Amino acid sequence: MISELTDDLEPAPLRVVSAADAPFADVEAVFGTKGDPAHCWCQWYKIPGRDWRGIGDEGLRDRLHEQIDSPGRGPGLLAYDGDVPVGWCAVEPRPNLIRLQQSRLVTGSTPNPDLSDPGIWAVSCFVVPRAYRKRGVGKALAEAAVEFARANGARLVEGYAIDPTAHPKIPAADLFHGTVSMFVGAGFTEVARPNADRAIMQRRLAD
Repeated sequence: MISELTDDLEPAPLRVVSAADAPFADVEAVFGTKGDPAHCWCQWYKIPGRDWRGIGDEGLRDRLHEQIDSPGRGPGLLAYDGDVPVGWCAVEPRPNLIRLQQSRLVTGSTPNPDLSDPGIWAVSCFVVPRAYRKRGVGKALAEAAVEFARANGARLVEGYAIDPTAHPKIPAADLFHGTVSMFVGAGFTEVARPNADRAIMQRRLAD
C-alpha cells in the first residue's frame, strides 16, 4: 500500500543549514569549478577592488573556508535536497561587507546608512547550480536567512535585489543578488529603487 501512494506524495521540503555545520566539500560542490561563483567564492563584497585581482580563485576559496571555520555569525547557509547540496546564500552582519561602503547604490539609497551597525545584516549572494534552478531553492534560502539572522540578534535584514521585469534581458550572472520576487516571498519590503532594475529590500526583525 505504501508503494502505491508514493507517487502522490509531495517532494520533501528543502533542508537549510548553516555552512559552519556542513562539510566544506558540499560548499565546493555548490560553487563548482566553472562560472562566476568559482571565480568569486562570495568574496566580492569583502575585498577592496585594488586587492581583488591579486588573490586568485584558490585564495578566494581559502578565504571563504576560513570565514566558515571562524567563530562568530555567518557567513552563509547551504540548502540540501535530501543529501545533495543544491544552493548557497550569503547572510551575515552588514559591516563585514566592506565594499558596500563604496557602493553608491547602497550608501545613497538605504534608509539605514550606518554601515558599521552590527544589528543590520545583509543577504548579499545566492548560488544555485543550473541543474537545481526553478525549484524554489532561492526562496527557501531567503526564508532561512531571515530566521538565521533573527536567531543571531539581527534587528534588520537587507538585500540588494534584481528586478528581471525591468529589462527584457538581464544576464543570468547578475541574478546572484536575488530577485525582488524572491525577497518578497520571504517577507521583505522594497524600501528604495536606486535603479530601474535594482531594489533595496528590507525586513525588520526587531525595534
